[in-house]
Amino acid sequence: MSFFSYTAESPLLFTQLYFWLFLLVVLIVFGLVKNRLKLSHIWLLLCSYFFYYKSSGNFVILLFAETLLTYIFAKKIAKTDKPSLKRTLLVLCIILDTAFLLYFKYTYFVVDLLNSYLSLDIKYLDYLSLFANNSFGTTFSVDKIILPVGISFFTFQSISYVVDVYKKRIKDDVSFTDFAFYISFFPQLVAGPIVRADVFIPQLKNKYSLTKEDFSIAFFFILKGLIKKICVSDYISINFVDRVFSSPDTFSGIENLLAMYGYTLQIYCDFSGYTDIAIAISLLFGFRLPSNFQSPYKAVDITDFWHRWHISLSTWLKDYIYIPLGGNRKGKIRQYLNLFLTMLIGGLWHGANLKFVFWGGMHGVLLILDKIWKNFIGKLQEKTVYRFISAVITFHLVAMLWIFFRADDFNTATILLQKIFSVNIATILPVFTAYWKPLAVIVLALVIHILPLKWKDAYVEMFYRTNIVAKILFAVILIFIMVQMKSSAIQPFIYFQF
Repeated sequence: MSFFSYTAESPLLFTQLYFWLFLLVVLIVFGLVKNRLKLSHIWLLLCSYFFYYKSSGNFVILLFAETLLTYIFAKKIAKTDKPSLKRTLLVLCIILDTAFLLYFKYTYFVVDLLNSYLSLDIKYLDYLSLFANNSFGTTFSVDKIILPVGISFFTFQSISYVVDVYKKRIKDDVSFTDFAFYISFFPQLVAGPIVRADVFIPQLKNKYSLTKEDFSIAFFFILKGLIKKICVSDYISINFVDRVFSSPDTFSGIENLLAMYGYTLQIYCDFSGYTDIAIAISLLFGFRLPSNFQSPYKAVDITDFWHRWHISLSTWLKDYIYIPLGGNRKGKIRQYLNLFLTMLIGGLWHGANLKFVFWGGMHGVLLILDKIWKNFIGKLQEKTVYRFISAVITFHLVAMLWIFFRADDFNTATILLQKIFSVNIATILPVFTAYWKPLAVIVLALVIHILPLKWKDAYVEMFYRTNIVAKILFAVILIFIMVQMKSSAIQPFIYFQF
């Protein structure tokens, strides 16, 4: 199969060799045009669209259509002086942008609910594919609606841009090619972080700059991201976690408990590993993306967790959902309701399934309880012992809710929880003996995760200060380890489905 054609079984993944060959070509050409801003942006735009084509095929047309739609509306909003017309255009743009997301991501969800609760028999039909077939002679399948990779991410970026133009947080002085480049920038296109327009667009005017320190940091973060993905997330997933979650009733309570811990580390290393690589690659092109994780499992309460986990999404939800709903400006009861609704939407953003709604809703409940609890404990929350106990409790609450996030359905999640609360201590030794390798990886990853930040900064600094020969030797050793631990089957990043 040609590298230039799309195959669903062979997407461009950070963990595949041919992605790095693709990146090498992109970097070589970029190096030739890096001092010509417009030309370098056009080159990266073309490469980004090719990357998305390799990830989602003909859905690249959808990416272009939503980009064009948002850009036209933003221009109209910026030019009109009538507040009512501005507001109408903004609402209409948001409705049209989210319509794409709702159609592709939530049609099955809505149809299943209607069929289940109203005893209907609505059939699935992809009307967009049907329209294309009738209008252009294409042969798309019409009996299944396929979710475009990364649609949630670029839709949220589109909405952030048009809202920021409406609120005059940014100037509407960007060209269409630069705007399209912002929406489609390939390192973070399909799994984030969600990059706000007021963060990225001003950087389009900057001259290219890559210091020796920037390159060392990028190199380190690429290696770190690959280790997280291949040596931790994929390894424990294939060798332990997936087996238990596929049929928890056939495993012991201790195995289910350890699988819960395993998935807690798996999803973090998978998602943060992607983010590390995305930030590093962006840095090579002179763009600085915001951090998306800050050791979330060290959080001392659930509010702190959401200040550390998927930061780009949590801040997006706060600024574009929670605050517009009224935030904390209309009393405690309204604040709690706004929190709950925001987290429900956050849960639904992750997937069109009641388990994600439940997961988001429970996080909303925990956020409300956290705020109520803090009103009673006062300065106790500043005590070291309290913070330690609270961090342990928070970690386990987050881990238990990940069960609903990962499990195929509520029944599977319920079985797994029942098994966890019926642990037989006598089975611990045989389980550790049978699964010592993936369990050792889980323990090591968790230990590294909870290390003090200054320790982590120290080994980054140490890597930066080593000479190029030592860096290459270190990279070769890590690549050898990754090759030994890498599975033969492609393991997509978990957040590709969102």
